[in-house]
Amino acid sequence: MLDSYSFDRNWNDLDLAYDKMYVAFARIFTRCGLDAVVVEADSGAIGGKDSQEYTVITDAGEDTILICESCGYGANAEKCEIGKRPFKKSDEEQQPIELVDTPNAKTIDQVTSFLKKSPKKLVKTLIYKVDGKVVAALVRGDREMNEPKLRNALGAKSVEMADPDTITTITGAEVGFAGPVGLKDVKIIADREVEGMVNFIVGGNKTDAHYINVNIGRDFNVNEFADIRVASKGDACPKCSGTLKTERGMEVGHIFKLGTRYSDAMGAKFLDDDGKEKPFIMGCYGAGLSRMLAAIPEVHSDQDGMIWPISVAPFEVVIILLNSDDESQCNAATRLYEELQEKGVEVLLDERDERPGVKFKDADLMGAPIQVVAGRLSSEGKVEIRLRSTKNKEEVLLDDATEYIMELRSKLYQELEEKAEAASVKH
Repeated sequence: MLDSYSFDRNWNDLDLAYDKMYVAFARIFTRCGLDAVVVEADSGAIGGKDSQEYTVITDAGEDTILICESCGYGANAEKCEIGKRPFKKSDEEQQPIELVDTPNAKTIDQVTSFLKKSPKKLVKTLIYKVDGKVVAALVRGDREMNEPKLRNALGAKSVEMADPDTITTITGAEVGFAGPVGLKDVKIIADREVEGMVNFIVGGNKTDAHYINVNIGRDFNVNEFADIRVASKGDACPKCSGTLKTERGMEVGHIFKLGTRYSDAMGAKFLDDDGKEKPFIMGCYGAGLSRMLAAIPEVHSDQDGMIWPISVAPFEVVIILLNSDDESQCNAATRLYEELQEKGVEVLLDERDERPGVKFKDADLMGAPIQVVAGRLSSEGKVEIRLRSTKNKEEVLLDDATEYIMELRSKLYQELEEKAEAASVKH
């Protein structure tokens, strides 16, 4: 990680510092050839007021992010809110509640398979310890609980799954059979989606048993409804009337407004104009260098290998000497190599005793953005120059080749700089 911190006297100054870093990070990633999407993120264990992630969209990403195609809202799965929409409660007639045997059926798949019901007709009851107190959280059977959302909804500092002994003590059943019916002295919080459900299935608080045809208000009461599940494709956008789509992403940066969490703990204070000691208002800004190195090949490559952005390429130019026994080819390759080095270009000369096909293949695999071929044209005082990204070839006089390469190199850098400038405006 490349980490930096800001120390300000008030929140307004922190906001200014944060905005500057917000733009700077966008420029950094763009200059490195990464079109990073900025999404809202949960601060997690680091804490603080706000945080945002810079994420590169790639199938190789380990994170799920959700993006609204209408307004551009984006957030990772841990943070993404689900928009409130008026829901229509099912007009299905309530059926009598019934406790049925479900031997050895603990998981969602096992229960729904045994009862021949869709997971959408089941409500999971998850027992948590929230700041030391037991809480039951309910989500639909095909959804995932979002613990950061649960923590925020309850205004808690810590949320953790209850241990098996606690679950057995609270429910009277083994793990896998917890349900809200009959729970005593336990706060029940349910995802908003559960509010509209009718005649659903829950654990029976009895080993090997589940209730069917359960209904809120008649069979149990919910203390609070909140957005506590992981958002998924098709959910409502929280910012507009649009819907969310999912993408795979790789996090390459994360910025936080820490506030005084750490300055208070460390006693890091300054003397303000009023003569009083006050804690610094802190910000934290991290770019993942190793993650960037992993992300760049994912978005800059083809079937033949790497296509390095020139700003981060190990070599800006590769000179391929096809026949080291040919004097004109050797002279052309050596001349260009020395002239480019004198101009500060990072250049690699491939003078190995290998077949031309091997050298071409290796040059594509390594991905230097500019390729120069000293081959049969050298006898005519020419070399072949091409970009790795397009493979379009140009025959250039050897006397003009260094200037041509320098102009091509400058153009590639300028393109990245223009993109970085556009990214700073966009952000």
